[in-house]
Amino acid sequence: MFAPAATARIWLCTQATDMRKSFTGLTALVKNQLGQNPLSGHYFVFVNLRKTQMKILYFEPSGYCLWRPTPGAGQYRVQPTTSGQRELTRTDLQLILAGIEVQKSRQFKRYQYPVQPHSGTISP
Repeated sequence: MFAPAATARIWLCTQATDMRKSFTGLTALVKNQLGQNPLSGHYFVFVNLRKTQMKILYFEPSGYCLWRPTPGAGQYRVQPTTSGQRELTRTDLQLILAGIEVQKSRQFKRYQYPVQPHSGTISP
């Protein structure tokens, strides 16, 4: 199962992407089209024109990782945006991967733990 890191951001490229692209082509899209740093550790999601294929690119300390899920049948429900990109939550990505489209939702407030940067020291 695919589980993005909790601290990483997930960016969806809403413009159609040529799925013949590999690491080099996708990192160029991240830099030039999305205006992001591909070495940031964030996840970058690309979908083809027919919305039947998806690739997810991310960088780990050992190098680039490319994950390619297949829906089996059907399409990924991705809506285009004017900016060409959209930030997703982990839940949004899981819903897209599962083929679930939320028509109407209401999210209630929840407590969120403040994110503290890792200092590298252990306190007593």
